[in-house]
Amino acid sequence: MAFGKGYLFRRSQVISAWIICLIFFILLTACKEKVPPPPPPPTVAVAQPVQQTVTDYLELTGNTQAIKTVQLVARVSGYLEKVFFQDGQFVKEGQLLFLIQQNTYLDALRQNEAQILLQKAQLDYAEKQLIRYSSLLEQKATSKENVDNWRYQRDSAQANLKAAEANRDLAKLNLDYTEVRAPFDGRIDRRLKDPGNLVGSGENTVLAEVNQINPIYVYFNISDADLARLMGEAHWTPGKIPAKQWPVSVGLTNETGYPHKGHIDFASISLTPTTGTLLLRGIFQNPDGKILPGLYARVHVPTKEGPAFLVPQEAIGNDQRGAYVLVVDENNMVRRSSVRTGALVNHLRVVEEGLTGKEWVVIRGVQKAIPGRPVTPERQDLRTFGATSDQSVSQRKEGS
Repeated sequence: MAFGKGYLFRRSQVISAWIICLIFFILLTACKEKVPPPPPPPTVAVAQPVQQTVTDYLELTGNTQAIKTVQLVARVSGYLEKVFFQDGQFVKEGQLLFLIQQNTYLDALRQNEAQILLQKAQLDYAEKQLIRYSSLLEQKATSKENVDNWRYQRDSAQANLKAAEANRDLAKLNLDYTEVRAPFDGRIDRRLKDPGNLVGSGENTVLAEVNQINPIYVYFNISDADLARLMGEAHWTPGKIPAKQWPVSVGLTNETGYPHKGHIDFASISLTPTTGTLLLRGIFQNPDGKILPGLYARVHVPTKEGPAFLVPQEAIGNDQRGAYVLVVDENNMVRRSSVRTGALVNHLRVVEEGLTGKEWVVIRGVQKAIPGRPVTPERQDLRTFGATSDQSVSQRKEGS
């Protein structure tokens, strides 16, 4: 049976179309079989806030200052003979530091002691003569003028003796001034005059400076708002500082935390009008002398103590609406919860508002938790996650 060319061409087109449809059907079936199932919700770690007793603090800044500072001055004139210390060393009260030329003052002291002997001799002679002439007057063997004269001589000798004794004491005092000694235990600065220089001659010659740094002061300022908080929450009154030593802690730039413990021992009587701040002073023990005057210091002043909820710092997020945490509900859905944060306590952040303590807060895998979407929560206990015991030390509020 013969077929025309047109018939064969149309038949080949039909067969090709069927082949293409069959291939498309096979591919479509294969694709449907290879589509993976949807992934499970991401796994995150959740925990309930831990409740602790937390002490809230004001975090301030201040500067250290020596409790006493004295400039050692040459009180008598003379050549500086010797220096008995190394620049910058610790000195003890009464320790000899400088020696000024003494020979002139030794001779002046001897001269005044000799003058005392002379005046004593004159007084002794005048007293004997007064007794003698008084006896003669009773016998009418002399005149009353002679008795009055020797009484005058006796009184003059007594006055001259007192003047000589005063001059001797002054000469002895000047001799003592040639030895410049430490007025208290402390640390001495470098010497300002070298041996061989004339000092104290018509000028106020400063030889060196001594600081008492044990204990040491820390001065700091508190704003009127923080002062109101301290007086309101903590019931602190500046005028009653001697009655109650209010604790304060200090940390230096190279230190972690606030290792130095002391108390407030002074508060100014008025606020500075230009800044609206009150000057306070804390006193701290410094037996090793490591705290130097003039250092920058971070100051912690406690205000109140009470229970608070804490979550890890990593669980706190911030956006345009403020601080928040991500909470997983009973349906394992994530929702955003706004909070107001407070102190930092050993890597845990105080949450002052926004939590009741029963929520399950996302503490790990926060980046995988999206509000409105499900997650697979793994519950943990913050008490074994790094929480601390009661009476924790906190920092000042950082704001929500």
